[in-house]
Amino acid sequence: MTTDVPSAESPSPWRELSPGIHVLRTAGFRMNVGLVVGTERALVVDTGAGPRSAAEVYSHVRDMTDLPLIAVNTHAHADHFFGNSYFADQGVEEFWATSRCSEVQAEHGDEQRALVAAVEPAMGAGDGARTAILPANRLVAGTPVDLDLGGVSVTLFHLGKGHTDHDLLVGAGNVLFTGDLVEEGADPAFEDSFPTDWVRTLGKMVALEDLYDVFVPGHGEPVDVAAVITQMNKMRSAIRVTRLAMDEASLDMTKAIPILPYGPEQSRVLLTRLRTLAHWKWLTRKH
Repeated sequence: MTTDVPSAESPSPWRELSPGIHVLRTAGFRMNVGLVVGTERALVVDTGAGPRSAAEVYSHVRDMTDLPLIAVNTHAHADHFFGNSYFADQGVEEFWATSRCSEVQAEHGDEQRALVAAVEPAMGAGDGARTAILPANRLVAGTPVDLDLGGVSVTLFHLGKGHTDHDLLVGAGNVLFTGDLVEEGADPAFEDSFPTDWVRTLGKMVALEDLYDVFVPGHGEPVDVAAVITQMNKMRSAIRVTRLAMDEASLDMTKAIPILPYGPEQSRVLLTRLRTLAHWKWLTRKH
């Protein structure tokens, strides 16, 4: 990995991962924004948590290029797509995501406003310009989509359920933008995840190591394939321990929390999520 060399007068917030492929960490949620620059168009990976952060991201993008822009949403969590309306107001017309992601954005976007209120008050209140929920309008459904930026090709594809049921990956050169399927510096977020599928999806990602050797998480530092393997194995171990507690029908499964490889909060969320998914599966079989 290489890094841009900023001037002393104006340090660049962008980190160059490969020629024409950059990453920027936003304030507030510390979410990673990707930028891929071709000769005809540029592509932005995730738009931020609202108009304030989107304006900052857009300004930094325009410091790098004045080419027409395409936006991609890796998944339908507020910090990754609430900046769509701001980007649309700047003339961006294409917003790519999985078809399921677009559905979730439309159906549940308003429910997430409270999550960004502390950082984006206007977005949290839904009050003011550029605060509308704008779902993706270009959809990846089933087969991968290749976008030609002019001399640079970007591939959008879905490997399976994981952090959500609609995570989109963005491959450019040797770099793979993973959204929150990969987490660095913090525990994975399991709130609306599919943990068992997540392990399988990470396995499929690892199998792409001949194509990609830089993996950009939704938050944290870019990592190599070894870090993805570590996350996969840790998650597999955590699921095994949690399922054992469930199979033993313990009256207090929270006793498993201290031995899980995550902090207490996400360990509790993982336990709750696995129990909920198991209940759904039981109900489906029964009916």
